[in-house]
Amino acid sequence: MASPSEQAERPPLDMRDDLLKSAFRRTPTEAFYDFIRSDRFPCVGAKAALVRSFITVIEAGDIASPAHDVEIYTAIKAFRDQLERDTPTVQSFAVIYPDSALMTEKDFETVLWRRLQCLHNFDAVAGEPWALQTRSEPDSPHFSMSIGGEAFFIVGLHPNASRPARCFRYPVMVFNSHEQFERMREDGRFDKMKVIIRKRDAALSGSENPVLDDFGNTSEARQYSGRETEEGWVAPFDPKVPD
Repeated sequence: MASPSEQAERPPLDMRDDLLKSAFRRTPTEAFYDFIRSDRFPCVGAKAALVRSFITVIEAGDIASPAHDVEIYTAIKAFRDQLERDTPTVQSFAVIYPDSALMTEKDFETVLWRRLQCLHNFDAVAGEPWALQTRSEPDSPHFSMSIGGEAFFIVGLHPNASRPARCFRYPVMVFNSHEQFERMREDGRFDKMKVIIRKRDAALSGSENPVLDDFGNTSEARQYSGRETEEGWVAPFDPKVPD
């Protein structure tokens, strides 16, 4: 975890707004729903998904611990099997880690990829194939995280995220089906939603998110933790399943 000097440098937990104060009186899942509904969360797709009860949430202790990895892996595969492939609404699976220690952005990035590696290792043991039409190499512009043969775009949130849209009281990993984004791209809905989300995010943060890019341009792995990654950064991920 973070050294004493890093802890001294990082910003304090933001207690200035009523939303975060109220989160301490809510269950982790309730607080997460409140966060999605709030003005500080720019993703209109997630807001629509919440209205339609298309967000599945589980709570899983400490993100630095593998104690719940089997449970999470099983739940993600169940979520995959229950995806409504033809619905126009985004569907998401979120894992909240309410027992986690406060950490820096780099620390969060490290444990996020550690959890993803462990989930992938289960795939390797089970003989699950890598998701079609994506690559397993984390530096590939066509990389997308595969679990149970399904491609997912991961969104990480945690208390010390530098961008408000990623700043939530607990560490969270959100799994969004890559296939649903591709279907939305094909019928034109994705680009419209993307423009709205990025405009709202820029207004919230005071600047555009420098790591945002479209699938096929740069590796989406750079976007998962929410940290602005350095030039030449490659995700600490070792694929064990062939494409």
